Amino acid sequence: MRILVRLFVLCLALSAAPSFAAVVANLYQVREPVASQTPEERDAALVRAFDTLVQRLTGDAGAAQSQALAGLRAEPQQVISQYGYEGQEIVVDFDPATTERSLRQAGLALWGANRPAILAWWLNNSLEGSSLVGDGQPSADPLQRAAQHRGLPLRLPLADLGEQLLGTSDNLTASQPDASLLESVERYGADALLAVDAHEQDGQWQASWQLWLGDSREQGTVKAGDEQGLADAVMLAVGERLAPRFAASPSAASHLTLQVQGADLARYAELSRLLEPFDAHLQLVEGDTLVFRVNASPEQLRAQLSLARLEEMPAPQAQAPQDEPGVAQPAPALVPRGDRLYFHW
Repeated sequence: MRILVRLFVLCLALSAAPSFAAVVANLYQVREPVASQTPEERDAALVRAFDTLVQRLTGDAGAAQSQALAGLRAEPQQVISQYGYEGQEIVVDFDPATTERSLRQAGLALWGANRPAILAWWLNNSLEGSSLVGDGQPSADPLQRAAQHRGLPLRLPLADLGEQLLGTSDNLTASQPDASLLESVERYGADALLAVDAHEQDGQWQASWQLWLGDSREQGTVKAGDEQGLADAVMLAVGERLAPRFAASPSAASHLTLQVQGADLARYAELSRLLEPFDAHLQLVEGDTLVFRVNASPEQLRAQLSLARLEEMPAPQAQAPQDEPGVAQPAPALVPRGDRLYFHW
């Protein structure tokens, strides 16, 4: 109760630095196309849905084929709560607790539902000309479906006239993004910038993509037979590059103490949401400082906190005791605190 009272006391103002990390909706629900509703087609689709979910949670497209998951993949109904058909798709709902427990027992690193929001500047080049994909346009549907399929929070620009002039092949393929592109990331409430230059030639699609998150840059090229396949290939590649920063294996996790300065109630709520995958427990509230106990690796925790624009601080130095005349002082003990991390807004 004392901690709750202090939380409300420190909330004199609800303003907080913007945090754009997004919670992936329906992370444990997978849709797969089906040609029919026969038992054979159903069983094959359930296996594909299992493969898709494992890729979403681990970022590894080959993890579902590992020997550790062979039994589960052969009978994915063990972790399925329900399934049904909608048109030419089977909709499979996996049980989050059972699935997560099974994958952790297999030694796999898991990525939580809090993920970087990605702003995609996607340029389609075809015989009809070049067009920047905008939010709400029909051309946005393949991108949104692919992002949902791969478990990525995706945002698109409005693609008005000014943005069409900005979203050129030269700007989207440059090794350093245009300043206006970077500014758009915060304007659209995103964490990462994805620049895609897609081309259609002889009925085939190819795209070069670049992803900026903080100071890091990832890039690659993909090919596909149609726009939906191309969008899925890009999102798959992006997910594979992002997941290792945020997912950690059970063996890599440890008990850490996290101290965060500059908190108010809004920031406390946001921080609690970000720390949820790490079994966080609030230990202390002192002024605008929060102290949590978490179960995570330092690298995973740093990556997650970067989504809330938190900055790491050096550990405070202990003050040496004051000498008293005529009294010998013992040498201060050096106690390493590698299990404590300090951050601030």
